[in-house]
Amino acid sequence: RATGIGALPHTDPRQACDEVISLFPEIPYIPTLPNRSLLETIVFNDSSRLPGGEVRDGKLRVDSSRDLAAEMEQIYLDFMEQNTAPYAFSTEYYSGFSEMAGRDFSGSLFLKAQVTGPVTFGMQVVDESRRPIYYDDQFADVLGKMIALRARWCEQAMHRFTGVTGTLVVLNEPYFASLGSSVVPVSRDSVAAGWHDIAGMVGGGLGIHCCSNTDWEFVMGLSPSLISFDASTVAREFLLYPDDLADYLEGGGIVAWGIVPSQPDLFRECTDEQLYRVFCGIRDQVTGFCSPELFYRQSIITPTCGIQSGDAETAFRIMDAARALSLRIREEYPG
Repeated sequence: RATGIGALPHTDPRQACDEVISLFPEIPYIPTLPNRSLLETIVFNDSSRLPGGEVRDGKLRVDSSRDLAAEMEQIYLDFMEQNTAPYAFSTEYYSGFSEMAGRDFSGSLFLKAQVTGPVTFGMQVVDESRRPIYYDDQFADVLGKMIALRARWCEQAMHRFTGVTGTLVVLNEPYFASLGSSVVPVSRDSVAAGWHDIAGMVGGGLGIHCCSNTDWEFVMGLSPSLISFDASTVAREFLLYPDDLADYLEGGGIVAWGIVPSQPDLFRECTDEQLYRVFCGIRDQVTGFCSPELFYRQSIITPTCGIQSGDAETAFRIMDAARALSLRIREEYPG
């Protein structure tokens, strides 16, 4: 099966959602539309409850000169009481979500949405001294709980959409690439603590998307429902952990293999046959240590990342290429 990832270049949420549903009826996803406004871009679109948050010169910062104790305490209180209402999406932050609320998802396996993960959020937002707030232990702790409340509200809202029987909330975490980095280090303990806060709050599926290389052994060890990544460039590194991957798949984990380039210039250089060969190379390696049945059952085809550049027509073609590749694979292995 196939689905999409995160952002689309559209500015019309109705058109974007129509195209997603037409291409991915089994696993539709709710797109973000960053070309509509700054508030729909990654981090910004989940920042409405950020303590001390303010936008300066097009960048999101924290005014650390203010006393933020009350705002932080409110997040802790909301987390303990599971008070998700203040963390709701509004149309200005996630127009696709508002548009999808009126659709019928009867027949879909599940509905997918994404929120910014706490690591990426905390590494992109800085304080008055231009230090990422993730390096502040209290802020790192607060961010995990703030995103947990956002993700839980998202899940609850999707369950109110007509026909939805299953949900998947994916944490957008490109900064997982910092795991193990000596230049921009991220503590595994902090990452795990934030993940467990979110996983403990979300009742349904919870996934991770990282479009760069990372510590895949660590990520698989978190046991997310889905791991989404750019398989066209980092499959070799991902497959360095065959035992962990086999255990992950056998435990019910799903891998979203990002095979179709999301960058329009790279996509134009690809043929359907080349994309199929990339898939076959991955399949041949994975089925060397797990059964073909398990591999096919636990795999999804996607673009490599969100489609943020180009135009709506090109984005449609990229998504359609993922759909077409999935159909070809299912004809080969209908089980």
